[in-house]
Amino acid sequence: MSSFAIAAVVFLCTFVGGRLGIRTHESLPEQHLSGESKDVVRVCMSLIATMTALILGLVTASAKASFDAQDAAVHSATADILVLDRTLAAYGPETAPLRDALRETMRARFEATERADSPVDVGSEPGAPRPGERLLQGILALTPKDDAQRWEQSQALSIGSEVLKTRWLSALGENNSVSTPFLIVIVFWLTTIFWSFGLFAPRNATVAAVMLLSALSVSASVFLILEMQTPFTGLLRISNAPLRLALQQLGG
Repeated sequence: MSSFAIAAVVFLCTFVGGRLGIRTHESLPEQHLSGESKDVVRVCMSLIATMTALILGLVTASAKASFDAQDAAVHSATADILVLDRTLAAYGPETAPLRDALRETMRARFEATERADSPVDVGSEPGAPRPGERLLQGILALTPKDDAQRWEQSQALSIGSEVLKTRWLSALGENNSVSTPFLIVIVFWLTTIFWSFGLFAPRNATVAAVMLLSALSVSASVFLILEMQTPFTGLLRISNAPLRLALQQLGG
């Protein structure tokens, strides 16, 4: 399911849970609505609400940290690619095919981000060498003529390896998604909390409006968490401005 669909399910469950709480209040006998009963329910729901708020806060912080790490990785890899291009240029004109391949790889990744696709495996069939791996093989196949070219080759290999490592780290980071059992538990807790809100709430338009806004707020927080878990796709994704800048600079 998409992030929007899951957030919609969270909204429906919480809002309907609040409305069911109001209906439950109307059907309960009077002795179940005493002050002592209200106190027990409020204490128990406070415990669940505290656990839910704590877990949602931790998951939000983790998702934000993962999103920021992916963004930093994109900036770092882009800078390394620009340095790699300059290093190949300094090696000599024989690296022109490698620089053209580097530019085409960057163009493919940029177009993938424009389509909101994951750029990790762009330009490669399953099981085939990645473009970065083919580029490293091309650099390794160069035949230096002097010490300066040998140094440029070693630098290019080092930078290329670092870029390839960063890409694999990005690929692994994309798999840090929120598990389905976790979502089910969170939705159950939130629905129970909203049910308790409606259990002792009066039946009027103000209460309904507040519950509606609260359900929207909770579902929006879940939506943000899920969106940050997919930094290269969806509505909330990493900017492709560094890739655009690199594409303009490559080959210059």
